[in-house]
Amino acid sequence: MSSLWSELERVLGEVQKPARYIGCEDGMTVPDHHPDAVAWLLCYPDTYEVGLPNQGLQILYEILNERPDAVAERGYAPWMDLAAVLRREGLPFFSVDTHRPARDFDVLAFNLSAELVYTNVLECVDLAGIPIRTADRADDDPLVLVGGHCAYNPEPLADFVDAAVLGDGEEVVSEVTVVLSAWKAAGGGSRAELHRRLAVVPGVYVPSLYEADFEESAAGGTPGRRLVGIRPVDDAAPAVVEKRTVADLADWPYPKNQLVPLTEVVHDRLNIEVFRGCTRGCRFCQAGMITRPVRERPAEQVRTMVADGLRRTGYDEVALTSLSTADFSGIEEVVAATVADDACGQVSVSLPSLRVDAFTVGIAAEIQKARRTGLTFAPEAGTWRMRQVINKLIREEDLYAAVESAYSQGWRRVKLYFLTGLPTETDEDTLGILQMARRCVEVGRRHLRNPSVTVSVGGFVPKPFTPFQWFGQNTEAELKRKVGLLRDELKRDTKGYRGVQLKWHDPKATAVEGLLSRGDRRLCDVVEAVWRGGGVFQEWSEHFDLDLWSEAVEAAGLSFEEMVYRHRTEDEAFAWDHLSAGLHRDFLWQDWRDALDAVGLEDCRWTPCYDCGACTGYGIEHVVASAVPPAGGSQGTGQDLGSGGEVPVVLMARPGSEGADEQVAVGVGS
Repeated sequence: MSSLWSELERVLGEVQKPARYIGCEDGMTVPDHHPDAVAWLLCYPDTYEVGLPNQGLQILYEILNERPDAVAERGYAPWMDLAAVLRREGLPFFSVDTHRPARDFDVLAFNLSAELVYTNVLECVDLAGIPIRTADRADDDPLVLVGGHCAYNPEPLADFVDAAVLGDGEEVVSEVTVVLSAWKAAGGGSRAELHRRLAVVPGVYVPSLYEADFEESAAGGTPGRRLVGIRPVDDAAPAVVEKRTVADLADWPYPKNQLVPLTEVVHDRLNIEVFRGCTRGCRFCQAGMITRPVRERPAEQVRTMVADGLRRTGYDEVALTSLSTADFSGIEEVVAATVADDACGQVSVSLPSLRVDAFTVGIAAEIQKARRTGLTFAPEAGTWRMRQVINKLIREEDLYAAVESAYSQGWRRVKLYFLTGLPTETDEDTLGILQMARRCVEVGRRHLRNPSVTVSVGGFVPKPFTPFQWFGQNTEAELKRKVGLLRDELKRDTKGYRGVQLKWHDPKATAVEGLLSRGDRRLCDVVEAVWRGGGVFQEWSEHFDLDLWSEAVEAAGLSFEEMVYRHRTEDEAFAWDHLSAGLHRDFLWQDWRDALDAVGLEDCRWTPCYDCGACTGYGIEHVVASAVPPAGGSQGTGQDLGSGGEVPVVLMARPGSEGADEQVAVGVGS
């Protein structure tokens, strides 16, 4: 292997941000690329400043580099200016660690955290000099793997990837390494045979070993034939690919050496994952469904990782990450220990993904001892009826109490995240968003002269393996109308809404996200056509182009109406039916029916089991570090918690479940 640095250094002066491509971070590994090692290029299909903080990529980077039979480096999607220079100069996609050509690696593994990065995957593969379609690759071409939350429906990329990994990645990357190491030692062979060997690894889905069946004619006169099912066509391929689940997070105290960049990146702080999974049961939330069961990191391990990380990196801010950080059973003690550690200096603590019914005055008081940043809460819907539909069982008084706690402790600004376009949503529900925001400002005025509330509204996209996977997404026009309702209301009463700011996600982008979220492998032609038309970095608003997508969809004989906007029937085939997130389909269907009836379902961490399948199917139950539920944990069920209010918790019911994840739960930054 050889470094491209001398050639790259000559041209980096032509690009906007050359610091994206030089590496040299504190914590970076310079691996020994010995001939027998399986070489991984871990790729984030977005810019360096977006991808560098990704914990999942950093975790796998460390795990692989600790193995004697593997090496790992990192790659990030080159911005359009550098991509043009690389093509002009005949230079390939490369690693940022040692600037080796991507083709010199055995595996290009992409983290798929959002649908709109799919065209960036093709861009990176093409820049690497690798055929973008699996069927066109030679036996000695690198493997192209994908993982992350979007890999739970990889069908829109099925023709481009050799394999997709479902679930936790910590263990499965080592098992794939063993397969590839044995393959290399035996002198290799046909790509088809390697696909068969990979398919035997639990949690690994190999699309080339499956075929999709479609109806002979269009249903109801609509363009395109509907999917009938996806079936294996090789004996090595299982009928259903089960996700991987790490049983005990304490066994994986990664990253041990978080990378510290030389240039500005998003979420530029120490990040420590406190638990994985969620049992709140929000029906819109794919992450909460597919990462079950809850597995908490021991509080003492969290404190050690925080203290060691702060001392090593020099950061003065730490984020305790999860899907609902305030639900961590030892959260107040961990925050108190962090801000009280004189050895780390003045430390600011961020708690992403705050549940308002779990945010207490105690937490607020501990955080306020350090530098105060903004606080972010996610009510998701503007009325109690709507929150029962989506199972976000937060009452207005919960939100106002949390906001009161924040403002009383000196915060000046609060962010509120909402979704619009949810099932059964009315205009009254939509306008309820602003009414909640105005009330939060009124609460703030008890403590401050000019409190600020920023309302961020995103269009709802139904996701696989959620109760809302049957829901027909709101059209682009309808989402625009609902955003217009909010804008007009703000203009109508500027005095009444003083202190409220409104931001929203582009409904055009939401439409394409919906297309890719639930689409099947016919969308491979669409993704390729958009990429060939110059549609890269579609997740960046200034480069998103709906016309490219609309033209490609039409050319493929498909339609947004058929693929995105219509409701699904109970027995309709989904593009992910041959994959499993551990959730029973009948559980999800019943939860969908409960949603339509606005029936809420309490947090199963503190109630009897609902038999969703996540625990029973994977050999473990919830791993909770404390026997006492966090504030708001029982959500007012009136359940008898026994003497002292304690809830019995199974720390490890049946250990031995296999699994791994490069996708760490990441919420909205505070």
